[in-house]
This record gives sequence, C-alpha cells and structure tokens, in this order.
Amino acid sequence: MKDVSIIGSGIAGIATSIRLASKGYKVKVFEHNNYPGGKINSIELDGYKFNYGPQLLTLPNLIDELYKCAGLDPKRYFKYKRKDIHCVYFWKDGTVFTAYDDKERYLKEFQSTFDVDSKTVEKYFIKSKKKYNLTNKVFLESSLHKLSTYLSLETVRSMMQLWRLDINKSLHSLNQKSFKNQHVVQMFDRYATYNGSSPYKTPGIMSIIQHLEHSFGTYIPDEGMDSIAKHLYNLANDLGVEFFFNEAIEEILTKNNQVIGVRSAKKEITSDIVVSNMDVYHTYNKLLPHLDTPINVIKNERSSSALIFYWGINGTFPNLDLHNIIFSSNYKKEFDKIFREKDISDDPTIYINISKKDIKDHAPKDKENWYVMINVPWNEDQNWDIKKSQLRKNVINKINATLSIDINSLIETEKIITPKNISNDTLSYKGALYGSSSNSKLSAFLRHPNFTNKLKNLYFVGGSVHPGGGIPLCLLSAKIVDDIISSKD
Repeated sequence: MKDVSIIGSGIAGIATSIRLASKGYKVKVFEHNNYPGGKINSIELDGYKFNYGPQLLTLPNLIDELYKCAGLDPKRYFKYKRKDIHCVYFWKDGTVFTAYDDKERYLKEFQSTFDVDSKTVEKYFIKSKKKYNLTNKVFLESSLHKLSTYLSLETVRSMMQLWRLDINKSLHSLNQKSFKNQHVVQMFDRYATYNGSSPYKTPGIMSIIQHLEHSFGTYIPDEGMDSIAKHLYNLANDLGVEFFFNEAIEEILTKNNQVIGVRSAKKEITSDIVVSNMDVYHTYNKLLPHLDTPINVIKNERSSSALIFYWGINGTFPNLDLHNIIFSSNYKKEFDKIFREKDISDDPTIYINISKKDIKDHAPKDKENWYVMINVPWNEDQNWDIKKSQLRKNVINKINATLSIDINSLIETEKIITPKNISNDTLSYKGALYGSSSNSKLSAFLRHPNFTNKLKNLYFVGGSVHPGGGIPLCLLSAKIVDDIISSKD
C-alpha cells in the first residue's frame, strides 16, 4: 500500500491519518510542536485548566465516524454530552436570554423575553433547515473543484433552488427582514463569527449555522475539548500511524510535476502522497518555493482573529453557563472596526467560556476558569501590547457593569493571547482563526481546493482550505481528501 506523509497534526491532519490508515495506507504525520491537535490544546495555570482554542463542539457524529472507519464503537472511546443550554446572552439594557436546547422551552423563553411570536422563529429555522439540506452534500461534503460534483443530482437540485439560499443578501439583512426586535437580530447576526466573518457582509446562506446549533445541539466532551485531539491521536496510533513531533517539514519534494516526499531538518521521507494540514499560505510560501502561490490564497480577505484572556476567578457565578455572550451596543461599528480599520471597538462583544460548569476539575473548589475572548482583526503588526492593555480595561468595565460585580478583584491568575501569539503558536497565517473570511457570496469557491492541478498527489486539509474553519468543517475536509484519494486507487 502507498506511503502517505501528512504535514501537521491539527484535527484535520489526524482525521486524515485515521481515514487513510483504516484503509491500509502507511501513514506518517510530522508536527513542528511537541503535541498533537493544533489549536485543540489546553493551558494550565495555578490549578486552572483552559482550552487554548475551540470551545464549542457541534456535530460530534463526525468524530464518531472516525471510530466507525476503524471498525470501532465510538461510545467506548470518546464520550460527550448534549448541553441543556446553548448559550446565555446579555445586553446593556438588562435583557438576558437563555437559549435552551429543548425547543419548546426555547420558544417560550424567546417569546417572553423578546415578545416575538414563536411561529416567526419557527419559520426562520425551517427556512434555514431547507438551505442546509440543499447545500450540505454539495458545499460541505464534496469538493467544489471537481466536475463530478456538478454532475450530481444533489447539485442540480440545489442550483434549481438558488433563490432559497439568500446568497444575494447579507446575513444581517436577512435577520433584519425576519425580525423587528434588534436584540434578536444581533443574536442571530452573531453566527457569522463562527467562521470569522461579518454579518453585514457574509451572505444569508450562513443562517444554516443557526440551524445546526438549534436542531443538532451543542455538546461538551466528558474530559474537555482538548480530549478530542488526545482520543483521536490514540486512535491513529492504534491504527499504526507514526507521529514525529518537534519535526517541522521544510520542503515538499517534487519531480516531474508530482510529489515524491517531504524533507525535514532531520531527513528526507519518500512518499507517494503528501497531505498538508499546514495553513495553505505557508504551505506554498515555505514548503513549495518553486511554485507560485495561487492568487486567491494571497488576496482573499483574512478571517477575524481573537484576543483571549485566561482568568482564574476566585468565585462562582450561577447566572452564567458554559457559553456566555455580552453584546456590544453597536454591532455594525464593531465589525467595521475589525474588517475596515483593522482595529478593536471600545465596546466589544465579549464571549465567556467556563468549562468548570461541566468539568469540575478544571478549576479549584468554589472557583471558575474564565476564557474571555474578543473578536479582533488579524495580525497586521498592530501594537498588541498597547491594545491588549486598553482592551483589558474595557472588557473588565463592561463585565462589571453587565453582571454587577468587581471581576478585577477576583482574578487570581492571568494569561493573555494575541493574534501574534496565535500566528506563532499554530502557524496560522496572520493569526486568522479560520483562514479566509466568508464575507462574499463567492467565498466558498475562492477557498483553496483540497488538491492542486499543478502537482499530482498533493492534497490540503484544515481550516484554511475548503470547506472552511472550525472542527466540523476541518473534519469534513479530511473526508473529502479521503474520498478523492480513494477514488484514484
């Protein structure tokens, strides 16, 4: 069977290794860090444990599928639970909304909080579900750059109903037309940030994200988010995948327009197939010096990044859950700052994740671990030391005013991560969390394909290529590459 070299052990790289090893391929994975998982990692500070990157688990069936590929029962290895509450939302005027998983309770809470008829909400979600059903097989589970995709029945069906997809209006315009209550509009606009985009630019088709969360639920692994990478790494190991840590790949070796292997600082490795889980920009610029970087990779607008405060809090807050949002008063201004001015609003939206709510050993008794994240622009050499200092003051003032507390006096330990740190730690180009943004109706087509016609047997997975960033889409990129490779053998 063929030899495969995978560059990077992010979630997509590990998933690809599992899929190919399950079919008998001999797989080696090379990672520049000393741990697997990429952004799915953890930080420990003075008895507090925090997730480094992703905080939200949706569509865990995609993880289960990897165990099934190996002929195993996923319930025996990776365990998770469905959350009763998706998120708790707060506004400056004192409005608080708890988004329950139970649909009847959700609609009841929606109507009592926002005075919006439940039928209006249900109608919105029905439309979002139709969009998802029309596009899922085409845009998320298949390559958009293969002719066979466009000859399928699913694609023909989707193309005939393009008018249902709201691709010619922004997500904000769609929400503004659907709801009069501005808190509801802002809450539904927020889902654009799930792929690092602006609700005022990303097309209305992105309402499928609301459908995924509302219909399929949100989850948390029993052992925390970082256990996703640990369990899949163990599965890959059991399948015979070899991992080489602290061994960055320096070049993808080619001959006669096809890959023949990779080279690290330690050795050359002959490979029939090479899969890059490295950011696609760096893959071309660092590993393929004799190949021109595709123009879209250079010109595509970056997704937003994040500035994160990891706080060990001496106290507990029953009014907060795992996921919490404190909204800005002017959402439009906030996104203009990010995408137009490459700056941070003085009144940012604040996301607070407290995994201690579900996993008790993530903080000492009667204390909580607060992961406090702000959406910010990608790294353009802004002075992050100055910006994080000013932002810290604004965030603390906003939390204090909204929750009627003095959070600064409760912070026992702290670590701050900027886009520059994210760029250095994870080799994400400019610290963008999701590669390129989805601020265009053509974004899905402008993302780099999962392969290149310039070099035979070179493939790409991860958040910087099709179908996009976030755990579910990264896992789907691995599935797409597996399908393409398998179809050739």
